Amino acid sequence: MSEAAYATVAQAIRFLRSHAREQPGLSELAAALGVSEFHLQRLFSDWAGISPKRFLQFLSKEDARQRLRASASVLEASLEAGLSGPGRLHDLMVSCEAVTPGEYAAGGAGLEIRYGVAATPFGEAFVASTLRGICRLEFIDPEHGAAHALDNLQAEWPHATLLCAQEAAKALLGAVFQGDPRKTPLRLLLRGTNFQIQVWQALLRIPPGALASYGQIARAIGKPQAARAVGSAIGANPIACLIPCHRVIRESGDFSSYRWGIERKQALIACEAGRHSLEAVHDLTARP
Repeated sequence: MSEAAYATVAQAIRFLRSHAREQPGLSELAAALGVSEFHLQRLFSDWAGISPKRFLQFLSKEDARQRLRASASVLEASLEAGLSGPGRLHDLMVSCEAVTPGEYAAGGAGLEIRYGVAATPFGEAFVASTLRGICRLEFIDPEHGAAHALDNLQAEWPHATLLCAQEAAKALLGAVFQGDPRKTPLRLLLRGTNFQIQVWQALLRIPPGALASYGQIARAIGKPQAARAVGSAIGANPIACLIPCHRVIRESGDFSSYRWGIERKQALIACEAGRHSLEAVHDLTARP
């Protein structure tokens, strides 16, 4: 799906957020976006696998609260088992490696990092990788552009050798967002404090279509009083989507903030929930 399609979806989400109480229908939404109902319905079906009406339901606080409660036992079980839960999506095929204390202190000295920018179903993204795995993935902020993302990479790995590799980045982002993770396992290279990495590893175990609260993550890593610190670690996550910080919301059902934009967070959550529901239906109908 093109970046233009996501731009339309983001515009729709902004409208739906500001008119949530009125529960606008397809005709009202299409008129606000200046597109035909047919085009909007087809775009959503192709992009999210669900209708705009169902998409709006996934964005509601009540839906989020219900799924947060429903996810609690599943999340706890998957965390205790050290697994990514019952989902079949890419989280089961993501492995991560933390840099050593010496490598952390060296700031990437002797490390070669290739980076580039490409379109994704959720907007333009910047990705950087080493031979050991992806070390940064972030969505481009239109206000600052790709230069800001490159500055972030340089600040995180100040002594590494940075090489622009657009084609490699395009292929890598294709594997992240459109590839079959069962055929293309993805590796991550993490640079953070011990606490941050512990939180990020816990995020990897949240099943697709599920949600977790900051408190649930804190309890899962054995630090039940550290919900605020968990929030800070989540905010410092350098790898969007693959480390799914977008799946963490407040106990109240509020989506809270997201460093790459609240509309994108809601799009990621609703899209995953919709596809997870469709997969569950497909699994049931496929049984003999």
